[in-house]
Amino acid sequence: MMRYNFVFIGVLFWCAMVSHNGLAATEANNYDYADALGKAILFFEGQRSGKLPTPQRVKWRGDSALSDGKLQNVNLIGGYYDAGDNVKFGWPMAFTTTLLSWAGIEYESEISSVNQLDNLHSAIRWGADFILRAHTSPTTLYTQVGDGNSDHQCWERPEDMDTPRTVTKIDANSPGTEAAAESAAALSAASVVFRKIDANYSSNLLSQANSEFYGGKKDLAKIKSDAESFICAVMPGSSSLQIKTTPGGLLFTRDSSNLQYATSSTMVLFIFSKILNRNHIDGINCGSANFTPSQIRDFAKTQVDYILGNNPMNMSYMVGFGSKYPLQLHHRGSSIPSIRVHSAKVGCNDGLSDYFNSANPNPNTHVGAIVGGPNSNDKFNDARSDYSHSEPTTYINAAFVGSVPALLAQIKPNTIQFPQIDGGETN
Repeated sequence: MMRYNFVFIGVLFWCAMVSHNGLAATEANNYDYADALGKAILFFEGQRSGKLPTPQRVKWRGDSALSDGKLQNVNLIGGYYDAGDNVKFGWPMAFTTTLLSWAGIEYESEISSVNQLDNLHSAIRWGADFILRAHTSPTTLYTQVGDGNSDHQCWERPEDMDTPRTVTKIDANSPGTEAAAESAAALSAASVVFRKIDANYSSNLLSQANSEFYGGKKDLAKIKSDAESFICAVMPGSSSLQIKTTPGGLLFTRDSSNLQYATSSTMVLFIFSKILNRNHIDGINCGSANFTPSQIRDFAKTQVDYILGNNPMNMSYMVGFGSKYPLQLHHRGSSIPSIRVHSAKVGCNDGLSDYFNSANPNPNTHVGAIVGGPNSNDKFNDARSDYSHSEPTTYINAAFVGSVPALLAQIKPNTIQFPQIDGGETN
């Protein structure tokens, strides 16, 4: 577990723990997990900032933010928009890259078996490359591009945006330990992913990671204890139960973008179960309860299945998966006609009046996007204005990418079908 040191710390830091009322969801039939994985990875191509590469499958997106960092004489082009807005936040981007890399390490063979490993590597590299550019000196890391307040007052495609592209950085005078540590974790994890396929790139990632992180060695015994405490806080029947579920069985931490916590927790559950099996450990004691690896894994599966459709709303919370999914994504690029079919600029106020306030489905299907999810009563309001529930994020998807490969052995993969990725602009 040594190589996952930074990564596991980052995941546990983001997985919040509150009260829990037990498990209500029942085991569902298996879904097409290969299709779900492919679409979850595809989502990241719709979140790209910068000059898009030639093998760009999401055709409704175009180049954007090509001058980021120019005023500071720094190249901050590229990376990901973390959600439905046009700001690039460094800490969430690093966490996203960490989770994607961990998925590529832990499930390399499973992801390769459904022909998604190259796509995953592309997603990881897109995030890691930006972190490398943002780390301009041993003590300087740029952590944000764009002004959130200005951006959130407008509704513009990334290709049109004219809000300020201000930058924020951390350095010796303005430290930011969390962002620096997570960026180091991202580069360290990515270096493992590319070790066998691009040794020079891997070496550069690791070198940059070492210069970013100043914390020294971590207490692995403490990490193990934290991991076990987290599992005991999640598993139904545990005397240490802290994280509640909805009546339909979804882990529920908070009403705003709850699926980021559910998917992160699910990823940890699956990998913890796998580690127990790998080390021939029969289970984990949580007070008077004992949970076997299979019990932990089975509970994690209920969370994946809930997202894919086994829930009281009988809908998928992944756009483009199944026959019923969110249509009014809180996402600027998805909700405004593509620049490829509507080349005229859509300004701040026009975007708000014509598209944000529209009752119509988004014209561009953002295949693979997982939204914030339902409320504590399993209800979902498919409304663009409800960002707490209808906005996707990179870190929701990244944790899902780190969860669903655990289930690939249960199904025979079919050919993955991607609706609306060849330039189609309507649902």
